[in-house]
Amino acid sequence: MVNVSAYRISVYLLLAVTVHPAGVHSNLGNATDILIWCMGWLIVVKRFERMKIMPDIAIMTDSNCGILPEEGREMGITVVPMPIQIDGKTYLEGVDITADTFYDLQAKGASVTSSQPAPGEVMEMWYQLLKEHEEIVYIPMSSGLSNSCQSASIFAQEFEGRVHVVNNRRISITQIQSVKDAMCMAEQGMSGIQIKEILEAEAMDATIYIAVDTLEYLKKGGRVTAAGAAIGSVLNIKPVLTIQGDKLDAYAKVRGMKTAFRTMCKALHNDVSTRLKGLHDSHQLMFGIANTAMEPEVLQHWIAQMQEEFPGEEITHSPLMLSIGCHTGPGALGIGAYRKH
Repeated sequence: MVNVSAYRISVYLLLAVTVHPAGVHSNLGNATDILIWCMGWLIVVKRFERMKIMPDIAIMTDSNCGILPEEGREMGITVVPMPIQIDGKTYLEGVDITADTFYDLQAKGASVTSSQPAPGEVMEMWYQLLKEHEEIVYIPMSSGLSNSCQSASIFAQEFEGRVHVVNNRRISITQIQSVKDAMCMAEQGMSGIQIKEILEAEAMDATIYIAVDTLEYLKKGGRVTAAGAAIGSVLNIKPVLTIQGDKLDAYAKVRGMKTAFRTMCKALHNDVSTRLKGLHDSHQLMFGIANTAMEPEVLQHWIAQMQEEFPGEEITHSPLMLSIGCHTGPGALGIGAYRKH
């Protein structure tokens, strides 16, 4: 039995008569037919109303999250490819350079540095998106790791509240989750400003640890002295770094990647049992693992090790992108945990 109010039936019957006044008498023979006719119009109009009230929001991010532009198009989002400087020439990640080519050139001694997107190019992407969407939610990498977020926030002011730049303080696996959360909230009918406020309020509900396999590229970037790098290489020292919101900081120095992995897991266990405990207990916590270039069997080993460390947890994998690889080189391994919606 169909439960429809008499008011709605009368409204949609009036609509049906208005649209096709002759059809009601010629095609509908009884009350049941009239009801079916009205229900059909109810579905059509409600779908139209939903299209009118649903905010039309484009989700945009950069490739530091681990999603390349082509992958983004398949997901229904827009991805800004991050520029990489190699021997003075600019390449766009996932557009005209692959990870394999990048690490091959890096290993051969090429000078590699990370950069940030040109503001004009980002703004042009906004102009194009706003031709088809009412609002844009843009989720760049952490403001503490790049100036691109701050620059985007300044230029967004020219778009009269239609572009919302999220200072989500995240990168890699945690940034990907923010993108997915934004997509989910947009589908639920939230506005751009609502999505921005929620993501920024939850920015610190994440933790990342990264073990660096070689000191060579930290030395080139000025983060380690030449003498320190030489001694560290002899002693098989592996720096463990951490990202807690705004900055990449030193966490520990250990000998060997196995010890580095155990150190990261111990730190992650501590975070999950303390400041992230509420999220974990309410099943709102995701776990992830990420890496720069390494052999597939080595990666599978680390994934299996993490599953042993955190049994029963959902663990995702994503590559660490080239802007990180510029500083760490190949073989870097990261693990983390972060809020999910």
